[in-house]
Amino acid sequence: MVKSGKLRSGTGSKLKRWKKGHSSDSNPQTSRFRQAAKSRFFSRPSEKSDLTVDALKLHNELQAGPLELSTGGRKDACMEEEPDEAFSDRTSGTFLSGLSDCSNLTFRKVQRYWESNSAAHKEICAVLAAVTEVIRGQGGKETETEYFAALMTTLEVVDSAESQAAVAYLLNLVMKRVPAPVLMSKFSDTTKALMDVMSKQATSDTASALRWILSCLATLLRKQDASVWTYPSTLQAYHGLLSFTVHSKPKVRKAAQQGICSILRGSDFLFTDNAPTHHPAAVTTAKFCIKEMEQAGGSKEDTTTLHVLGLLKELMGTFPLGAVKSCCETLLRVMTLSHVLVTASAMQAFHRLFSGKPNASTLSAELNAQIITALYDYLPSENDLQPLLAWLTVMEKAHIHLASLQSSLSLGHLPRLFSATMSCLLSPHTQVVSAATNTLKTLLTECVAPRMEEMGTITATASAGNPSYVCKMFRIVEEGLSYRFHASWPFVLQILGCFYRVAGKQAHPIMTKSLQSLADLRSTPHFPFSGELDLAVGGAVESMGPEVVLGAVPLNITGYEDDLEFPRSWLVPVIRDHVKNTQLGFFTSYFLPLATTLKQRAEELEEAGQKLEAKVYQTLQLQIWTMLPGFCTCPVDLLASFKGIARVLGMTINERPDLRLTVCQALRTIINKSCSTEEEKAEMGRFSKNFLPIFFNVYSQQPAAGESGTYRMAVLDTIKVYLTVTETEMVCTFLQKATDRLSSTETTEFTRLSMMDLVVAMAPCVDEATMTKTFELIRPYLETKEPGMQKKAYRVLEEMCGGERDECRSFVVANLETLKVVLLETLKNASSPAKRPRLKCLIHIVKRLSEEHRDFITALLPEVIICTKEVSVGARKNAYTLLVEIGNAFVRFCGNTKEAMEQYLMLVYAGLTGSVTMITCTVLALTRLVFEYKDAIEVTTREQLLHNVCLLLSCRTREIVKAALGFIKVILFIMDPKTLASHTTVMMEGIGSIKDDVRRHFRTKLKNIFTKFIRKFGFELVKSMLPAEHHKVLANIRKAEARTKRRKLATEQQDDSESEDEAPKTKSQSIEEILAESDSDLSEDEGKAQKKAGKPQKGRAWLKEGEEDDPLNFLDPKVSQRVLATNPALKKSAKVEHGFKVTSDGRLIIREDDEEDVKDKDEGEMKDILEEAGVKSKKTQKRKFQDDNFDEDMDVEPQLKYKAGGSGIHRPLGGKEDIGADYKSKKGKGDVKKKGKLDPYAYIPLKKAQLNRRKRAKLQGQFKGMVRGAQKGALSGKKMQRRKGKA
Repeated sequence: MVKSGKLRSGTGSKLKRWKKGHSSDSNPQTSRFRQAAKSRFFSRPSEKSDLTVDALKLHNELQAGPLELSTGGRKDACMEEEPDEAFSDRTSGTFLSGLSDCSNLTFRKVQRYWESNSAAHKEICAVLAAVTEVIRGQGGKETETEYFAALMTTLEVVDSAESQAAVAYLLNLVMKRVPAPVLMSKFSDTTKALMDVMSKQATSDTASALRWILSCLATLLRKQDASVWTYPSTLQAYHGLLSFTVHSKPKVRKAAQQGICSILRGSDFLFTDNAPTHHPAAVTTAKFCIKEMEQAGGSKEDTTTLHVLGLLKELMGTFPLGAVKSCCETLLRVMTLSHVLVTASAMQAFHRLFSGKPNASTLSAELNAQIITALYDYLPSENDLQPLLAWLTVMEKAHIHLASLQSSLSLGHLPRLFSATMSCLLSPHTQVVSAATNTLKTLLTECVAPRMEEMGTITATASAGNPSYVCKMFRIVEEGLSYRFHASWPFVLQILGCFYRVAGKQAHPIMTKSLQSLADLRSTPHFPFSGELDLAVGGAVESMGPEVVLGAVPLNITGYEDDLEFPRSWLVPVIRDHVKNTQLGFFTSYFLPLATTLKQRAEELEEAGQKLEAKVYQTLQLQIWTMLPGFCTCPVDLLASFKGIARVLGMTINERPDLRLTVCQALRTIINKSCSTEEEKAEMGRFSKNFLPIFFNVYSQQPAAGESGTYRMAVLDTIKVYLTVTETEMVCTFLQKATDRLSSTETTEFTRLSMMDLVVAMAPCVDEATMTKTFELIRPYLETKEPGMQKKAYRVLEEMCGGERDECRSFVVANLETLKVVLLETLKNASSPAKRPRLKCLIHIVKRLSEEHRDFITALLPEVIICTKEVSVGARKNAYTLLVEIGNAFVRFCGNTKEAMEQYLMLVYAGLTGSVTMITCTVLALTRLVFEYKDAIEVTTREQLLHNVCLLLSCRTREIVKAALGFIKVILFIMDPKTLASHTTVMMEGIGSIKDDVRRHFRTKLKNIFTKFIRKFGFELVKSMLPAEHHKVLANIRKAEARTKRRKLATEQQDDSESEDEAPKTKSQSIEEILAESDSDLSEDEGKAQKKAGKPQKGRAWLKEGEEDDPLNFLDPKVSQRVLATNPALKKSAKVEHGFKVTSDGRLIIREDDEEDVKDKDEGEMKDILEEAGVKSKKTQKRKFQDDNFDEDMDVEPQLKYKAGGSGIHRPLGGKEDIGADYKSKKGKGDVKKKGKLDPYAYIPLKKAQLNRRKRAKLQGQFKGMVRGAQKGALSGKKMQRRKGKA
């Protein structure tokens, strides 16, 4: 390499050397152009100048054209004659002044172009700037109309293609906002100008302005009235636009097609009151499309047909009936060409037509049916994947639309489609089978289900009409259970299940045979699709009811002489999971006696010593009882049947603890979901005098030793639900009995607590007088020393104050003064467990307070603030909620939110002068209030508050600092960055003043805050504001952020670089997606050939040869099925999706938990903020090491099983665990084999660390040691054998 500053050897003779100090002598001597430029720049020209006003005007015309609206010319004189005017013309303006300060929002898109390097964008900016200047010069207001006039004038005089394109683009933007009357009045002039430019552009090579002109013309025509379309000139302009829909240039064609669509679909007069059903130009558009397709003929290379089909796809729904019929006939004709892309585009047009759900004036039921019949001639082969999927989708939409027009006609066409679709289930392609299944399910739901109610009961003898069509369809589906469909049985079972749900109620007589077939299949050994079959039978249970299903497929369980395998026992869970809307009486008459028999049989077998058989019968009767909640879900015979089962249920609750949960669930289901009428509620309420005493007794009985009491909560929930349908007088009676028992001196503590629970449940359901009486009764308990009773007493008060009934509201209003006195008196005696219901009670009361009770709120405030540090999560949550409710009360008092917040915060500030706990709680309260009322608090108040909290950061008490840091975190979230920037110094000074031991304790919380500061204000600024001891943390944060960013970028790049083959294919949603791959399946050889050729050939098709020796007959009417869009020889390899990413050499990438991308980062931060503000309660007070959101300052509970780990003082002292110690022989050397254990070899555990390159050498050393040890052992063994041999 050559040293810098020196030349290679041997180059001296080749170069001319210059003397020292004369290195610039090689510069040119002549400087003609510099002199000329210098003379013109620094001085006025001495000779006559060629720069006249005419020359300048010509220059402007060449650049952007004359943009003046007025025709007044300037003086034809030299610039020298008007020196003052020439040099005083807005010296501060630039050529972009009109663009940068353009006030019309229409052009805000253009203002992004001024920095663009594109010549077209610069031209647009220049034209807009010039037009804006001209409008301002004329004293205009820069309205859309003024811009329209100026741009139209400009368009007529501009000659260059670039300028025309720029003007046309701006005109296209502004015409969409010009008022319709302006465009109507200037229609003829504007049309003529646009047509002139369009004709010039059509013949020129460069057509840059053409697409914008077409768009302008479409906007103009769309705004015209219906009467204008009777003029020949209008139709002439429309035909001009229409002719460009088959243009060779894609952008021009697209602009014309979008324009035509906007005219036919969105013309203004189509949305008036007396609007015509179709646009006047719809028929002529249809004729144009048909003519273009017929002229194109059968030429495969001509793309005109495809262009017209693309237009028809959007427009067919806007044509009148006759035009639609002609277009459909033409579409069906071009589909006979067997050209893959043409067929695909025609199918897209049909799909769009049916999906748009046009009315009968566009697509009649007869025409719809004719199209359906015609499309059967174009049914693709079952091996032709994409076209077959498209055909199924189109036929599905066609039948759904026909059902909306004339349902009986639709049902008549369905059996043929069912037959064709069922044959698709034999396809080798899973996608086809799945699509066929979904098509049949959709047709059943959309076309068959709405008509089933009016048909009545359908029997197998139905020979005509809609019932016969349903019979035919079901027989076709039922045939899917034959063995030739066995590969698709899971899909057939799905269809059967859907058919059962849709038609089972009316058509169950024709379905019993299929149910028997399903039961036989289910009983075959190792049947692989039992889950799908159970769902299908479940569908039958839902619609037919369990009585019909069990009539077809008996349960075969009697309790005596049963097959203990119980082959039909699978029906029990199926009925349990699917029974609803059925007869409750059937459970009473069939299942209840069966359960009783099975229970007796189990007891008999238990006594006989046959415990296994007894257990089987016991389990079976319990399973039968689990059906009861399903039978209680909306039963059809509740009024007639409930009285027959009520007594049994009452006895079961009393005597059968194992069934209490099931019976309670059933009763709750009846009341919550089934009592829709007042009669049904009254019927259930009639039995409350029987059920409630049973429930009360069960709940108040203490469970025996060793017995689980889990049923008590279910019983209490059932009591609460039953009370909603019980008469008030009866509830008052029950409440009186409960309070009497509560006051009794003989009751145990458990009974008293149970009675109090019952009082809590009944208190909100009684009248006002009883409520007042109950309040007086529980008043002494509010000051009792027993925390449990005190808590429940507050719960009673909470239920009465917070009830939704009018009686509860009246009770609060009538006893408000008493409630205030009692709640203030009992404050000092309130125990910690009672805080949650006490605060809840206060919330309900504060909501109803008016301004005269302000003193009461002021007296409450210290207690509420202190409760923000309660141990109970519920108490803390209620304290924060009460703080907000008090704020709402102040807003009600004052009317003005900001003034109310000022008064409220002044009361809260007093807490900052109290004890350490009070200061901490006050800061927590202020944090929540600032978060809740961030928009209502004045900026100055918020700033003052922030300064005061920052002063608290220098405190030595950790609790205060913790609360202050939480406040800062919330401030960072809610404050505007600009406002926050002015207080950054104060916050940083406060954080910098934190004491060292406190700083170490809150290092995680501080790191979180620093991260937020760095993201908002940058690393350097934050670093400059903090003391040196924080710099190391800041550097660490910067590294971590950079690492996260790099990892995220790498992940995105990796995701982008994954090949399309590896990406999972989503289910096609539209016909375009379904047909997207119709021309992409190429064989490997053809694929290679096309790679060499460059551009892939589209529209490939394959002919499927005859089977075996059968020749291909081109006269066969089904020959179109032999023309395939999919290569039949191409076999696609199925890839197994395992959910892991793969490296280039095939290895799986399995990430650890801590390596996963931080996708929920924003959610985590938001959750953290909500926790700090008290909106959400924190998970727990225990430290969780695996969760980074928790800070270092949380209390650590001693773990029971401490396991040493780490380094230093935390190292395990017991030494390494000897893995092979179990195998050591106690008597001699070596290892011994042990029964039931692995052989004593050196098993090497697989660890992730073994993949680390740096640790590889160490691991290899371990392996060498193992080998050496094995060799040593073998050598010693040989020596011992020799000694034995010699001996």
